[in-house]
Amino acid sequence: MKKLPHALLALYLVEFAVLAIRPYNREVWFSENLPMVLIVGALALTYRRFAFSNASYLCMSLLVFLHTIGGHYTFERVPFGFVTDLFGFTRNHYDRIAHFSVGFYAYPIAEFIRRKGYTSSRGLLAFTGITAIFTVAAVYEIIEWWYAASADPAAGLAFLGSQGDVWDAQKDMLADGLGAICASVFFLFHYKDTPRT
Repeated sequence: MKKLPHALLALYLVEFAVLAIRPYNREVWFSENLPMVLIVGALALTYRRFAFSNASYLCMSLLVFLHTIGGHYTFERVPFGFVTDLFGFTRNHYDRIAHFSVGFYAYPIAEFIRRKGYTSSRGLLAFTGITAIFTVAAVYEIIEWWYAASADPAAGLAFLGSQGDVWDAQKDMLADGLGAICASVFFLFHYKDTPRT
């Protein structure tokens, strides 16, 4: 479907506009949405020079959609109680689902490296995607810590979203990494070579 990236962009713009109305905390909304706006903007600006496959755009869009919802409510307040109740959790795990979707960026990372011709080793492509995601995950957790320590205390805690879990950062990084492993396995079995861009 050639128009899928355009459809995803249109859907994101509608979601962004609707969820920009009366978020739970405007400061948290801004800080949570800024990275997503930058990602979407970068993909839109580079689309003519390098268009990813539909599979990559779908992988990347999951985080954008989930994160935009999390920015509106704050991640710990997203209406996700049915999952919490279903599995008997003591916390809202919506943020873990969003972190897992971060790992899906391993697929477009591997695709980009392959199509640019930097390596043809599928194993190395998968490994690079996984390590890139673990690196991004660690850097993001450091940014969260810095923001939480320097922002208004209520906004900082809402942005951090640890919900009292002292191991929250480590579990978030694990969720990112597990998503990356799944996306990389999917890449190994699904991706078909296309002409270089």
